[in-house]
Amino acid sequence: MKPLIPGNFETGKVNRSPLWKRFIAQRHLQTMALLGIAWMIIFNYIPMYGIIIAFKDYNIVKTIAEAPWVGLTHFKEFMDDDNLSNVIKNTLGISLFKLIIGFPLPIIFALFLNEVRSMKFKKTIQTISYLPHFLSWVVLGGILATWLADVGIINNILLALHLIDQPITYLAEPGYFWTIIISSDIWKELGWSAIIYLAAISGVSPEMYEAATIDGAGRFQKMWYVTLPAIKSTISILFILAVSGVLNSNFDQILVLRNSLNDSASNVIDYYVYYTGILSGRFSYSTAVGLLKSVIALILLLIANQVSKKINDTSLF
Repeated sequence: MKPLIPGNFETGKVNRSPLWKRFIAQRHLQTMALLGIAWMIIFNYIPMYGIIIAFKDYNIVKTIAEAPWVGLTHFKEFMDDDNLSNVIKNTLGISLFKLIIGFPLPIIFALFLNEVRSMKFKKTIQTISYLPHFLSWVVLGGILATWLADVGIINNILLALHLIDQPITYLAEPGYFWTIIISSDIWKELGWSAIIYLAAISGVSPEMYEAATIDGAGRFQKMWYVTLPAIKSTISILFILAVSGVLNSNFDQILVLRNSLNDSASNVIDYYVYYTGILSGRFSYSTAVGLLKSVIALILLLIANQVSKKINDTSLF
């Protein structure tokens, strides 16, 4: 079987054949790559032209080219919006709690799952933990709404245990909304998020564990001194990506679980953009808000990447 990358692997010499010959030799891989590149250009790069409406007064009657330029007017309007403080508070509050609580839990789950010796029990736990990921938020939102209703299972259990005196309509109370959003997101993604850590752990050399055992290390010591350092680079990369997405609040989840009664706790940037852009028809204004969010996310990505590079010598670029 010929190598996919032309060259002599024994001597380490690279084949300097013309580019078109190498392309033909790798034609199957190159075809798959070109299809992915074409998809990315069509659906990710070409639509970027529409970003310019953030600097225009656009409406559906005129084309983007015909819309007059207004500069930074929409950005200034967002900064002066009375809802700004509430939107930023909800967005950062939900996202930071998801980051602080939700990021380490899959790592801990993967560490403990890796220590399970019974393969049958391990696979059962994995299957149960993965299952919620494959259900859409429309389905899970309906399940949660039923559970959290005043006649739902949660209230029935708490009433039976005499922990509450009367049923609570949780989704109608803003004070419970953040807890519901954060806990349900962890429940849905815990098992799925742990997959990449389990894959990284599987690459740790057994010799390192054997050496630790000879030195008298217990299971927790092996996890702390062997497993965690071995997957440090994976944790760093995923943490950088998590920091860059701190302004994302999982729009699908928010849209399904929010209502007018919990609006003060559920009005995040993603929903604000949807409401002002799609429901209110302020396309230029919502594009400006979305663009500002993307710029901040890029800045956070660069900062997190640089900090990780200095601390752990691990970075995306």
